[in-house]
Amino acid sequence: MLLLALPLAAGFFGAVHPALDSFAHFRAHLAVLMGIAALPVFATRFLKVGAVFMLAAIVAFATTSGTVPVAGLGMKYGPLYPVDPERPVYRLVQLNLRYNNPTPERVLSMIGQIRPDVVTLEEVSDLWAKKLELLKAAYPYSILCSYPHGFFGVAILSRRPFADGTSPSCDRRGAFALATINFGGTSADIAALHIGWPWPFPQYREIGGLTPYFQRIGETAIVAGDLNAVPWSEATTRVAKAGGLILMPSPGATWLPFGVPEFLRFAGLPIDNVFAKGDVEIHSIRTLDPVGSDHLPVLVEFSLKPKAAEPEIKTDLAALVR
Repeated sequence: MLLLALPLAAGFFGAVHPALDSFAHFRAHLAVLMGIAALPVFATRFLKVGAVFMLAAIVAFATTSGTVPVAGLGMKYGPLYPVDPERPVYRLVQLNLRYNNPTPERVLSMIGQIRPDVVTLEEVSDLWAKKLELLKAAYPYSILCSYPHGFFGVAILSRRPFADGTSPSCDRRGAFALATINFGGTSADIAALHIGWPWPFPQYREIGGLTPYFQRIGETAIVAGDLNAVPWSEATTRVAKAGGLILMPSPGATWLPFGVPEFLRFAGLPIDNVFAKGDVEIHSIRTLDPVGSDHLPVLVEFSLKPKAAEPEIKTDLAALVR
């Protein structure tokens, strides 16, 4: 129990050092294992010790739910709004394609069936760039931000036009794409994001390097991507703060290593995350069926608040004449 408690506790101090934040990604797993380890202790004279560790495991697991932010250590999600029948509902699909996905036709088929208004994609390799050309007729507005070596990249595909007077943009590493899209007369920024693995890999530095790009995101926006970070991690908190964003409810485990049976999906990691801000109202976030990647597609349904009508200015002609 103690061996499990040490890394579990370390994960709550991710703001101190990124090495500690690496433990946070496995908080749910460590909490469950510690709870299991505590069960046999209840049959010994160390009953109270087992009870303390079991309670700690329950509290730690609760902080991953987004509903029990204990002492500010848990992540609080933004709200989901009911659908307003008088407003159009738009769809966004977020997916890490997997650069060497062996079944790209499943991805193209999924997009054709769902017909989302916008698609955000990661690990867009040179191979995928050619495959995505097949969607050009259905998604004529797009931006592809290539990784320097053509291995990874991010992309945004849209059935709806980019807002007049705007141009989509990329960062220098092919990790961030930003486009302002016109949704029936109301514009919103859409961003695709891909961040690397946690410490000892350069996730911490990458977020710092992307901060100036996060600050370019407009007042109304959706940011979706593969953060390689769970919602309750310090890494995700840094992204939210840098862009003035609100993290939305997690759809559950979106990543599962290749070779692990699908029925163990619950043991995967929820590292594909969605943020929003401004006049965006998210209605639902859910995963879709596997398409050959080690990530599941994530479907986001949302609406945009209508622009406030400008007040009418009535002129009293008689008063003007006087």
